[in-house]
Amino acid sequence: MHVAGSAGALFVLAASVLWGTTGTAATFAPGVGPLAIGSFAMGVGGMLQAAVAARSLAAHAAVLWRMRWTVAIGAVAVATYPLAFYSSMRLAGVAVGTIVSIGSAPIASAVIERVVDKTPLRWRWGIGTAIGCAGALLLCVTRGGSPGDAPMLGVVLGVVAGITYAAYSFAATRLMRGGAARAAAMGSTFGLGGVLLIPVMLATGAPILDSPGTLAVSAYMALIPMFAGYVLFGAGLWRVTSSTATTLSLAEPVVAAILAVLIVGESLPALGWVGMALIGVSILVLVMPARVARSAAHDLERAWS
Repeated sequence: MHVAGSAGALFVLAASVLWGTTGTAATFAPGVGPLAIGSFAMGVGGMLQAAVAARSLAAHAAVLWRMRWTVAIGAVAVATYPLAFYSSMRLAGVAVGTIVSIGSAPIASAVIERVVDKTPLRWRWGIGTAIGCAGALLLCVTRGGSPGDAPMLGVVLGVVAGITYAAYSFAATRLMRGGAARAAAMGSTFGLGGVLLIPVMLATGAPILDSPGTLAVSAYMALIPMFAGYVLFGAGLWRVTSSTATTLSLAEPVVAAILAVLIVGESLPALGWVGMALIGVSILVLVMPARVARSAAHDLERAWS
């Protein structure tokens, strides 16, 4: 991976660290439902992205209009993702919902890139994704959680969450490749997606205003993980493919698990730590320089021959 790609990976990993704080933050606002906090965080964060990108949006209006269907698809995906993701965890249970949502995103990204752009699948991506998904499976299963009331519907919504995460990542990447500046690409898709989430915020968001504490938690989630996190994610998408970015995002549950142990007081079995290690290996596979990767593959081939 060249220098720009390595920098892009670091931006995505930094975004994943911020996203990983949301679960712990939400424990400080137990009275706010998952749909309310999800729609508020993604909606406000998205509209803030559009606000700070106003000049870029105006400067690239012609490009965005030419690619308006890409903007629209990305915006619908942005609005759908938090609703599907949080509903999946409620209906199928936290472990199953997280596994399906996170595990399906890299696969969906690769399929979208292959079908739309005819992008060939790279062996490094395949190995990294397989190891990372196995690690996420171990980590999420060992963290446990009670099963939900409608597991099959929750699994379906988890797949929807994974597909929509892949879709808005791909849409933003495609806008950048099509001539839109990074700020314009992210501001248009996330800003319009935030507008689409306003009805959900109005319908479910009353508990956010119940106390200064719940408002502070909600504001943190909107400003830090969603606004700042997706600014970093956009910087990463400028430099790496959407399929690589979604695989690198598997770092999010690692951060979430570590914070749950250190702050919330959860315990993590040995297999959970093994899962973390596998995700770490997955990230190393994706970010190591291409020359080192080719040398390692050659050495492995010689060892087995």
